[in-house]
Amino acid sequence: MTVTHLNHRAEGAASATPLLLGPSLGTSLALWDQVAPELSASHRVIRWDLPGHGGSAADLIGPGATVGDLAALVLALADALGVDRFAYAGVSLGGAVGLHLAVHHPERLTSLAVLCSSAHFGGAAPWRERAERVRREGLEWLAESADARWFTPGFSVPELVRDHRTADPEAYAACCDALAAFDLRDRLAGITVPTLLVAGREDPATPPAHLREIADAVPGATLVELPGASHLAPAQVPGAVLAALRTQLGGPPARGLAVRRQVLGDTHVDRAQARQTPFTARFQDFISRYAWGEIWTDPTLSHRERSMITLTALVAHGHYDELAMHVRAARRNGLTPEEIGAVLMQTAVYCGVPAANSAFATAQRVLAEEEPG
Repeated sequence: MTVTHLNHRAEGAASATPLLLGPSLGTSLALWDQVAPELSASHRVIRWDLPGHGGSAADLIGPGATVGDLAALVLALADALGVDRFAYAGVSLGGAVGLHLAVHHPERLTSLAVLCSSAHFGGAAPWRERAERVRREGLEWLAESADARWFTPGFSVPELVRDHRTADPEAYAACCDALAAFDLRDRLAGITVPTLLVAGREDPATPPAHLREIADAVPGATLVELPGASHLAPAQVPGAVLAALRTQLGGPPARGLAVRRQVLGDTHVDRAQARQTPFTARFQDFISRYAWGEIWTDPTLSHRERSMITLTALVAHGHYDELAMHVRAARRNGLTPEEIGAVLMQTAVYCGVPAANSAFATAQRVLAEEEPG
């Protein structure tokens, strides 16, 4: 049977927003091992192997290949998986594929993240020389220097180095041909998808200046520089890469903070922020980003409906301090005292009379605060 699609791994719910992750030359989809599972909590993550790398067939490309050829393989994979539009993130050559997609197929992308990459890779000659030597001698000589090219001193990911050593020389050389011919500097200003650039400050292959060049040219682009990171940032500093990608994919916490203020009121949120310490800062960010930035912003349920569900859950677990806060929120979301009472009557049946008794006492106290004194 002839294999016509790139080898890939899909993680996350099939109904979730698709996110495609592209690898660097010489690596495999294992490059994303520390990042993809985390992102799959909110996205359908699809990571793929370059031709002749990992599990992808070597004959998917040949001599004289271009980044456009690789991008066409990515689009063919997306089509085969029933994915129309998707977010995309790629490292080095994988990032170049993303730039090509943004320039030539912007209708397919919802957002773009380019990591440790460039709009050009230092001219054609070095890549043509590398391709010629790889075709002549294989990859062992390159694999021996992989750690120095990919990571800061003392750091390594042996699995990725093994992937480099076992890649198909002809397919690797064809990818070098693609890098030799790649130069999109004159097309960057036309990119319209939301774009994130991530640079490793210690990256010798694509130094931060390469990412700054893209950020300066792409309208509205965001640039993040990662200290202590070299060329394969997702493998070396996965936490920092995750933070950058989560912001790119889900929006900053400010969106959730606005909803939090809308539901709970400025006074409550201001008080919570005033009490914030370095110890609680990550938890406050978690609340704003996920509870308020993802759950409460989901249009499937109205804020009224979410208030009723939240009241029930708080009664069930006996969280009466939180219940008082959410009775106020329910009033702000349009529930009448009678509707709140009806919700609490429901809890008497399914959560127990003692729990409902305490809940009615809490709600009565909060509702009394609204009465003119």
